[in-house]
Amino acid sequence: MSDLRADFLEGMSRAAATVNIITTDGEAGRAGLTVSAMTAVSADTPKPTLLICINAGSAGAAPILANGVFAVNVLGEGQASVSDVFAGRTSDVGAARFGCARWQAGVTGAPLLDEALVSFDCRVSLHRQIGTHHVLFGEVEAVRFSGEGRPLIYARRGYAVPSELLS
Repeated sequence: MSDLRADFLEGMSRAAATVNIITTDGEAGRAGLTVSAMTAVSADTPKPTLLICINAGSAGAAPILANGVFAVNVLGEGQASVSDVFAGRTSDVGAARFGCARWQAGVTGAPLLDEALVSFDCRVSLHRQIGTHHVLFGEVEAVRFSGEGRPLIYARRGYAVPSELLS
């Protein structure tokens, strides 16, 4: 099984994904973390739905679950430093991480990154734990577009931006 796990991890490193900062705020406190596991589920539900996967051991997991709200802030080129802060690659921890950028409260109270390409403000509608990760479905309450440019992506265990977007 360990060879299959290693192959799975190596294979997933080759699947490029956007870099997202997941944030929350509420009675359980303000928290955030970097994830690449985010995708649309359906636009054809009473409210559009997306899903995120977060490590159960991350400092942001418990506050997100307790607050019942989260925002997905999709990063653009030039925002790798914000990702690094929320990925724990700096000395900033907890709410101090939010000092690296400007934020506004969304409809749910979750922090929205001023310079994100797009922010999805969500309420948790369904939660399952699978292995070491929480899978959270979020009903989108609001979408905010604030940035322009190319998305920051994560592939081969590093940051990149698409050199060209095909239409």
